Parts: sequence; C-alpha cells; structure tokens
Amino acid sequence: MKYKNIKLRALEPEDLELLYEWENNDTYWVISNTVSPFSRYTLKRYIENSHKNFYETGQLRLMIDHGKDKMTIGTIDIFDFDPFHKRAGIGILIANESYRRKGYASMSLTCLIKYCFKTLQLHQLYCNILANNFESIDLFKKQGFVLIGIKKDWIHTSSGYQDEYMFQLINE
Repeated sequence: MKYKNIKLRALEPEDLELLYEWENNDTYWVISNTVSPFSRYTLKRYIENSHKNFYETGQLRLMIDHGKDKMTIGTIDIFDFDPFHKRAGIGILIANESYRRKGYASMSLTCLIKYCFKTLQLHQLYCNILANNFESIDLFKKQGFVLIGIKKDWIHTSSGYQDEYMFQLINE
C-alpha cells in the first residue's frame, strides 16, 4: 500500500532488530500499555506468525517505509478487530524522530484508513490517546476522528495518573 512518500508493508524477518529496539524503548511503553521488555525470540515468533489471516488473529502490524529514503520509520497497527460489528482500533508510531512532524504519520494514517474502509470493509475505527499527546490528538482530528469520551485517571505513569481520550471515525 502506497500513499505519496510512504509505503505500508508486511513484516519481514529483517525487521527483527528494529522491532526489538522500538518495543523495548520504555518511553513508548505508556502509549502501548507495555510494562516489560520483549525478547528477540518472542518478536521473531511474532514476525513468523504475522502471515496469519487478519480475520483469525484480529490484528495486523504494518511497517512504514519512507519511499524516497528507503528507510523504515515506524509502524501502524490494526488491533482489537471485531468482525461482527466491523470495527477495530488503530495505533501508529513514527519511531525515527527525524521523520516526525513532517506529514508521514498523516500519510500513513490516510493509507490505512482507506485500506480499512475499502478493503476490509470496516464500519468504524477508534483510537485511544493520552490527554497530553497533543501531536497525536491533532493527527487523528485532522483525519476526521471525533472525540467520543474521556477515561479519567486511566493510565498510571511515573508522574501520576493521566486521562485517556477515545476517538472514533465512522465510515458513512
């Protein structure tokens, strides 16, 4: 899947070291609800099983490649897929900081939304964002996501509890 300067692609065995680095970066753990590191073995098995059908696993991780630079800059995920209600959660990480705030997350999200609504024929997407993550809030709002709720004191961090916003996009 391509959109402008980015390409979304399936996981490859060569992505192991990048995933190991990103999944074990504890600054991302609060966003991904992770509290412990992943082993290379676990991530290798995850990549090996990534070929399984989305309808079977309920999740899909795609790598975000910058087309011009031929560099993998992040990941975008579909998770918590509900085939009966035709909805799923989505999340995105632009891990390479030099590629942040340059429109690549927006391009990736545009591409993924199109895939979810046209190919997977989902009815709606949602995302959960910490209240202080203003860049993500702006990103999803620009894509048409609407704030539908606030989970008070939802996420425990080293600096205390934080609210989490829930955003939703309905395919009409």
